[in-house]
Amino acid sequence: MTREATEADVAAIAAIEQACFGGSAWSEALVREEVVSDRHVVLVDDDLTAYGAVSLAGETADLDRIAVLPGARGRGIARDVLEELVDRARDLGAGRLLLEVAADNAPAIGLYESFGFDTISTRRGYYAGGVDALVMELTIAEWR
Repeated sequence: MTREATEADVAAIAAIEQACFGGSAWSEALVREEVVSDRHVVLVDDDLTAYGAVSLAGETADLDRIAVLPGARGRGIARDVLEELVDRARDLGAGRLLLEVAADNAPAIGLYESFGFDTISTRRGYYAGGVDALVMELTIAEWR
């Protein structure tokens, strides 16, 4: 199950960030900004092993982050978080959801494709080490 993150969850979210993204992790201050902003939806799972964030700008929403602690992966937690984020984005008026994912992150790409995301472009050398980013899009009205 997921719920909206609160300021009390900021330290736990920052710890998930560090465990999942290391040197690219968002700072606790940036996590706090996301949690308190009215332009963002940040969700956590009940065990605080995962979180996801979307930002909203009119009809377009961006999946900013989705992260699951390494020891909790493979249990469908990311799927649950993503499903709720898509529902929230739709409820807030978004017609499409965009994201960027490392081209070598097969598990994430598989998750997104299973939701109906399509790759719409590639950003060459976007990530550290020269890894490309796939830009993917979901038309929310066609989802489910």
